Amino acid sequence: MAKTHSSVDSWLWLIRLIPGFTFFLEGLQKFIYPDTLGVGRFIQIGIPHAAFWAPVTGATEMLFGLLLIVGLFTRLATIPLLIVMAVAFVYTKWPLLIHKGFLPMFHEYRTDFAMTLSLVFLLIAGGGSWSLDHVRKKHV
Repeated sequence: MAKTHSSVDSWLWLIRLIPGFTFFLEGLQKFIYPDTLGVGRFIQIGIPHAAFWAPVTGATEMLFGLLLIVGLFTRLATIPLLIVMAVAFVYTKWPLLIHKGFLPMFHEYRTDFAMTLSLVFLLIAGGGSWSLDHVRKKHV
């Protein structure tokens, strides 16, 4: 039996959890482990003004990751996270592509690729019927 739109839509919460929890926990770790995952990491990979951008990025990941988890402003929440992914690609994966080629770069990019596609999917599909977006729409 084919899945109806509503039955597929009700499972979007599962897709939201993948980038939502990943971003939330990665953002949190930028504060817990600043030398290795926060400011120190940003300095190591050459991001200018690392002392500013590491906490801003961590807070962005936590806030918008949490919004994805609960499904509130889902489509809008994907945009800053896609920007974070683009910057991460430029600073961490682009040099690999230039110096080592596509396959070694893609090996390192595989998780980021899955996260990016999940965000693009949520940007298009929204939060689904098990989301605060759905509850908000019913009361507007």
